[in-house]
Amino acid sequence: MNILVTGASGQLGSEIKELSLNYTSFKFFFEDSKSLDITNADLVANYIEKNKIDRVINCAAYTNVDEAEEALEEAEKVNVFGVENLVNSIKSRGGKLIHISTDYVFNGESFLPYKEEDNVAPLGVYGNTKRRGEEIVESSLIEAIVIRTSWVYSSYGNNFVKTMMRLGEEKESLGVIYDQIGTPTYARDLAKVCLHIISLNRKIDRDSKIYHFSNEGVASWYDFAKAIMEFGNISCVINPIEAKDYKTLAKRPHYSVLNKQKIKSDFTINIPYWRDSLKKCILNIKKEK
Repeated sequence: MNILVTGASGQLGSEIKELSLNYTSFKFFFEDSKSLDITNADLVANYIEKNKIDRVINCAAYTNVDEAEEALEEAEKVNVFGVENLVNSIKSRGGKLIHISTDYVFNGESFLPYKEEDNVAPLGVYGNTKRRGEEIVESSLIEAIVIRTSWVYSSYGNNFVKTMMRLGEEKESLGVIYDQIGTPTYARDLAKVCLHIISLNRKIDRDSKIYHFSNEGVASWYDFAKAIMEFGNISCVINPIEAKDYKTLAKRPHYSVLNKQKIKSDFTINIPYWRDSLKKCILNIKKEK
């Protein structure tokens, strides 16, 4: 089996690359935007045909939520048209696709964890373009699934965990939002699930294409930051602030906890608690220093 992983230099792609060493019966192709521009339809089609790609894990995305508000065309290129190119190209080979999406497809007005079938209502450009990418996968005739996730972090790349650790070492105190609720997700846990699903030699149900995955539990950004300081042994004081006092270009959902029962049942997986996974990630970050 030949597996293409796009967005390979990002957090999730990097974790998949590390874990792929355990899957010796598969041949992996790791590409990022510099080595394979998924917004170029001909390039993608030729690449997939030439390398006889059977499976694609699409981790590529335009993810800068605030910049997307002023860069619609750039966000569309990757999050919409890039997805369409991958779908069309893998369709010609009868292959399968896992596409990664986001909790930002919801408006955050719920008070119960979001299920896959709940109504979507993105608040900004990023969420809108990611939802349009989902729709392309949903309406395709290929065997494909979308995995929505939230608050992703890793020992790779730039993310909230590494930013908090750096700022915590530099400052005596930090203000962090307490009225946005979701679940932190360790990219390594999501990578394990992607590899587990893509390696299954079974048919993907074409009528059940959306799945939710994050770590277990619930947290605010304030809770998340407090845990980072705790596990990082950093003495910086974290003070709670309201989202209205931290101005951003893009509006964020106030509540984006995901219900994960479907992915747990359909693929027989156990999901770690967010604090347990965070502890492991911080240990890895410290080892790499």
